[in-house]
Amino acid sequence: MNFPLYIAKRYLFSKSSNNTINIITGIATVGVIIGTLALFIVLSGFSGLRSFSVSFLNTADPDIKITSVKGKSFDFNTDIQTILKNQKGIASFSKVIEERAFFEYNQKTHIAYIKGVDTNYIYVNSIDTTVYLGTWLDTKIPSGVIIGNGISNTLSLGVFDFLEPLKIYVPKPGKGYITNPKNAFKKINTQPIGIFALVGELDSKFTFISLELAQELLSYTTSQISAIEIKVSKTNERNQIITDLKNKLGSQFKIETREQLNAVIYKMLNTENLASYLIFTLILIIALFNVIGAIIMMILDKRDNLKTLYSIGATIKEIKQVFILQGFMLSVFGLFVGLSLGVILVLLQKEYQIFMITQHLAYPVELTFFNIITVIITILVLGFLASKIASSKISKKLVE
Repeated sequence: MNFPLYIAKRYLFSKSSNNTINIITGIATVGVIIGTLALFIVLSGFSGLRSFSVSFLNTADPDIKITSVKGKSFDFNTDIQTILKNQKGIASFSKVIEERAFFEYNQKTHIAYIKGVDTNYIYVNSIDTTVYLGTWLDTKIPSGVIIGNGISNTLSLGVFDFLEPLKIYVPKPGKGYITNPKNAFKKINTQPIGIFALVGELDSKFTFISLELAQELLSYTTSQISAIEIKVSKTNERNQIITDLKNKLGSQFKIETREQLNAVIYKMLNTENLASYLIFTLILIIALFNVIGAIIMMILDKRDNLKTLYSIGATIKEIKQVFILQGFMLSVFGLFVGLSLGVILVLLQKEYQIFMITQHLAYPVELTFFNIITVIITILVLGFLASKIASSKISKKLVE
């Protein structure tokens, strides 16, 4: 048997004659357990929040979006249509128009965006599943629109209110100065037939209308659109599809992924996750000072035993290894207990929703292999360093 490992296990699992050292060792062990548990819970919580936030983006934004490099719109011609239909990996695509507009209802006003979509849009984005009142766009109601919950609250607007239309204004295209403000805007009267609720920002930003109605409002031709949104069959093939489309469509089009469309949000989520990890790692480092203190106290308590070991032939290096292994095993024990408790708590939260944000929304958590590995590596590295620092106090002078 490895000599340092044998002695380290004896020192770790046997009680010291000095009760103070037993208490310090117990506190150090509890500190590692709590630190491990806290780090894992925080990482799992932020993973859950990330998945929760990304799920909204997956509902509202496409896998791939194609826009024009120059100008707000472009002509959707037969060449583009052929390229998209023949491209392998594309499950569906939709033509859309986005433009900022002025909304007026019953003397209340709001500025937001219209999003004109074709009938294929619900096969690219599942925004229709967020409609909680009314129905999605219907070709039988050409002037029907779907408004966000935020816009509904701002304008005090419901659905199927036939007494007062929702008026949408956009500036008329043209050049030069405006001589008559009354003729500067084009207006359409619409009828809200549905209200969607996703997240606060989107709920106050978009109103969905039919593509044809948007083209009429903006004085576009029947083939003029502002973007093409694409759903891919397999996410892992998306990069290859983008490469193919760039080669076929040319440099006049900009092709972006969902992550690129929401780069700020993804960067914010990653930054928050990293900051939380660093903060709790710092707390864990402070907790591991207890491990250093416990090992140093153990070294002083076992000083006579160390002299005996040195006298019978043990080297200073082997004696140091005893306490390095002891501190490392203490950290491993704390890691095992803390991580086990963390996994159990995360599973209980996912299954029974113990902690709630609101009455109907449980705090989201995710049990991921990456978080488990991150915690294991962090504790093992910090535990080893703490043991190394404590054992460095052993010198030849101490054991002679």
